[in-house]
Amino acid sequence: MKQVSVLVVDPVGLHARPATVAVNAASKFKCDVNIGFKGRSVNMKSIMGVMSLGIPTQSEVVISCDGVDEELAINSIVEVLRTQKVIA
Repeated sequence: MKQVSVLVVDPVGLHARPATVAVNAASKFKCDVNIGFKGRSVNMKSIMGVMSLGIPTQSEVVISCDGVDEELAINSIVEVLRTQKVIA
């Protein structure tokens, strides 16, 4: 399993548009992808799951990947979220 802690910097937090970016990035991979915030962890391939965390801006979250393509998945997801200015 690979995991990374990142800071959400999108002004609205991880809601609507930024959550969609995150889900689309995660859904491209076969491995399990989860996002954790304040002790809760949800499937990052689920828009409802991600939005249910209510992650505000300036929050630290943990993205974890577990499976055959975990290394590629975590690197790609972080790159996409940084490019879209969702995370720092």
